[in-house]
Amino acid sequence: MERKTVEDVLQQGIYGPLETKPEERRKYLGTLRERIIVALTKSQVAETKIYPQVEQFMKEYPKAQLFLNGNMAYEEISKYVKLASKNKMKHKIVTNKEHDTDIGLVLAMSVAIDKEDIFISQKVQIPEKLPEKKSLFAKLFKR
Repeated sequence: MERKTVEDVLQQGIYGPLETKPEERRKYLGTLRERIIVALTKSQVAETKIYPQVEQFMKEYPKAQLFLNGNMAYEEISKYVKLASKNKMKHKIVTNKEHDTDIGLVLAMSVAIDKEDIFISQKVQIPEKLPEKKSLFAKLFKR
């Protein structure tokens, strides 16, 4: 076991415990890249409608936690707070006054999953069922 020096204890007392990959944690709202299931930029989160992929991942990973950028307006992130509540998922609003990131939302596990592609480039369109079109013949000769 590694012994701490008096200097180590003083530094930890002043600045808090040492953190692994602090730059990465600041960028990804307090979590590590290797734990992320999906991430959205601030501009994606600010869009009016939610990304259906986020809800899908919430259902696939019920033990995940949602991190939202607290430097954004609550009106922009509230739809995702409601979505997390609806799916009974833990969520945290992370505000870092010293460092701003372009990341607006992160859905992450507490352990590494090393997902290669965490960003969504566009919304998946969920097809709406179109009403059946009746031919002229079918309209003329109703059964």
